[in-house]
Amino acid sequence: MTFTESLSARSRSAETLLCVGLDPDISRFPEHIKNGPDPVGTFCRAVIDATAQYACAFKPQIAYFAALRAESVLEALIDYIHTNHPGIPVILDAKRGDIGSTAKQYAREAFERYKADAVTLSPYMGYDTVEPFLQFDGKWAVILALTSNPSAADFEMQRLEEGGRTVFEIVAEKAQKEWNKNGELGLVAGATQPSELARIRSLAPTLPLLIPGIGAQGGDVNAAVAAGLDAAGFGIAVN
Repeated sequence: MTFTESLSARSRSAETLLCVGLDPDISRFPEHIKNGPDPVGTFCRAVIDATAQYACAFKPQIAYFAALRAESVLEALIDYIHTNHPGIPVILDAKRGDIGSTAKQYAREAFERYKADAVTLSPYMGYDTVEPFLQFDGKWAVILALTSNPSAADFEMQRLEEGGRTVFEIVAEKAQKEWNKNGELGLVAGATQPSELARIRSLAPTLPLLIPGIGAQGGDVNAAVAAGLDAAGFGIAVN
């Protein structure tokens, strides 16, 4: 299945557009979990089991695990999702972006070590940073187009002198067209800029959109959903 097909199948079967983030911060855990033998695993499994019926995807953020030297816990959690909640894609939020042999190793990390279904990537070194991730059948890459942070304006919303297009528009066009060989790509499009999100949808009508920025960052969920849905009424995962 392509990324679009897999995400839409789960969204349809569970009637949901929700992507559940897994960002474990031990300082915020309940005391009885914080002081237990496996605090990160215990907490995340509880979140997974509590939200699985509502989730179209799970998105663990690799830095939260790596900072705690808990990469083995992340491996086990992704296996736990695949075993206990099959059919829910796992998007590894790693935002990798490098070329050549290094990109190949990052791809192996995401898909062979962690066995994620998809991984987030930064495209700003060009297609060389994306292509190694597309060599894995049934795996997908989610490209940063327009992120939800205020400093996205520093680069992603800048306009080129020639043609007047923004950087995020160029990323969306390339992901929709020449980079998307076999339906392996999606895009990150932040909820904090709904008009720009709608522009991304118009440039990439068939690509799944991972939409961060709801909640603490101030994005409006209704505006984001209205701007991001594809023609079939699916195609988004709202984090």
